[in-house]
Amino acid sequence: MTLRLQTANPEFYSDLGDVLRIFFGDVTVTDVSGQPAAPGDDLFSHTLEIEDGLWLDRWENSGRGHVQRTPVCDGHPLEIKRLRKRAVKLSLYNLLKEITGVRPPWGSLTGIRPTRLLYEGMEQGLNRDEAVARVIREFDVSPDRAQLLGEISDMQTGVLHPAKDEFDLYIGIPFCATRCSYCSFASGEIGDGRLVEPYVDALLREIALCGELIRERGLKLRAGYIGGGTPTAIPCADLERILAAAQREFPGAAEWTVEAGRPDTIDRGKLEMMKAHGVGRISVNPQTFSDETLRRIGRAHTGADTVRAYELARSLGFDDVNMDLIAALPGETPEIFSETLDRVIELNPESVTVHALAIKRSSRLHEQLHVHAGSHSQVSADGAAEMIATARRRLTAAGWRPYYLYRQKYMAGNLENVGYAKPGKACLYNIGNMEETASVLALGAGAITKWLYDREITAAARGCDVESMRFANLQLRIERAPNVRNIEQYIARVDEMVGRKRALILPGRDEA
Repeated sequence: MTLRLQTANPEFYSDLGDVLRIFFGDVTVTDVSGQPAAPGDDLFSHTLEIEDGLWLDRWENSGRGHVQRTPVCDGHPLEIKRLRKRAVKLSLYNLLKEITGVRPPWGSLTGIRPTRLLYEGMEQGLNRDEAVARVIREFDVSPDRAQLLGEISDMQTGVLHPAKDEFDLYIGIPFCATRCSYCSFASGEIGDGRLVEPYVDALLREIALCGELIRERGLKLRAGYIGGGTPTAIPCADLERILAAAQREFPGAAEWTVEAGRPDTIDRGKLEMMKAHGVGRISVNPQTFSDETLRRIGRAHTGADTVRAYELARSLGFDDVNMDLIAALPGETPEIFSETLDRVIELNPESVTVHALAIKRSSRLHEQLHVHAGSHSQVSADGAAEMIATARRRLTAAGWRPYYLYRQKYMAGNLENVGYAKPGKACLYNIGNMEETASVLALGAGAITKWLYDREITAAARGCDVESMRFANLQLRIERAPNVRNIEQYIARVDEMVGRKRALILPGRDEA
């Protein structure tokens, strides 16, 4: 399906395409701004007028229209752009809601981190409940989802912001035993393992060089996270080299997580090694307890393997275990998903992350479902919503509480991913990274370092008036330094990757 778009604000074309996809799914959107419309086009046309101090955004489609009136902003150009984008998106959203009769659970929001809007209201002086009401009123978020944001803010109280001299660390291990059909990450099957040793050597060099620049900056580590891929897919000795080097260069962390992940890669030796190095939090991720589904999505383990790995970890003293689940996996029904919840609640891990399946275009599952029309199907949007609602109801009833949330494009039912934890077991790294309230030093192929600056520093660096940047736009505080995704390129260019970080974390100083 192709939709055509004409807009008076072509700079927001991509954002408007995301609004269209809320209602029409994974459609192609063609920008025809400035071109005459062909007869019979499914055209969404936007014009802008200014009248009596108001922006008048007019949208039309097939004879139906909507006019949105928004007070004109006369502040800083960055603030004007932010509010213009918000106004034009909301005006298109309201037309689409009238045309389709659908009210999406997240309203007009297309961003990854809706909690930002809650915190934006609280920064402006609203209390928690007032900020929840504002999200409902201004963005048409359902009361249920807005209340979820409020519950998450309750769990994040006191742990949302690290100290000024603290940072979090991410180390990526981009190898897996097999590649899941839904995966679009910068990782690959370990294969014959020929890239593991050179990758580990390059990663150890990046760890050592970044340790030097962190000491030069005078910072200390708050939370460390080793993810992937599947870190436990590589040999135990290699994982220990990485962990030992990281803890030597970045000592004193309050929390260390290793995303052990796939049960078929977890054994006693690796668990004992991690325990000896003070790793307190691990993941043992079933995704589902349906063996049929696991085979379908390319996982080389069974539900029984998950239980085995989990019980082994418990026997060795791990008292902070996370389990990841995915709702709306191909071929699964709400009943099958509920059976998975039964097993998780029985096992009683400290945290459970519930993902709504996102079928990225680069994944094998996208090709199976949308290109070749595979023999299995995905549950309807209503079915996916039922799964997510069931997880929330049953997990909260059993004592878990939502503590972070993020959304992705192409998610089943336009839903969300939510991390639930028992009180006192919320993962510091997850909160800081997902809310972008912590600077994250990210090492390894495809890892993206995100560094936070005071608004005053950012404003001065960009030549902006500090006072005019008082609005709550957290993106203005973040600078990024990405590592290359390709493993072989990363190995060859690791010094260049460190140079990017040095320029970011130690701006104005000569590179080493």
